[in-house]
Amino acid sequence: MPEFLEQGLSFAREGFAEVNAVLGLLVAFVSTFLLGSWARLPFVAVGAVIAHIILERLAPVIAEVGGFHLPPLLEAHFWREAGVLFVGYLVVIGILFAIKRVVVKS
Repeated sequence: MPEFLEQGLSFAREGFAEVNAVLGLLVAFVSTFLLGSWARLPFVAVGAVIAHIILERLAPVIAEVGGFHLPPLLEAHFWREAGVLFVGYLVVIGILFAIKRVVVKS
């Protein structure tokens, strides 16, 4: 198997595992209800990533155990994690939307 394909599949597996937590699934469910057509899937996934990052940063503030800190926007690992989240949300929201379409039609 070509190396770039193996890296892509690894990226998708990592993203799916990251989204498959409580916060990720809640964001994915809400995003699925907002999704109206397949063409809007990438835009909704970007919105889900932004919502995920904001909620992650606000969790300590809401729990009153810490302060608010901006994400490290200038570091490469932050953008890699955002990309992993994006791929994960594409997969999870796509699956949930397909299920929604089947259930709503019948």
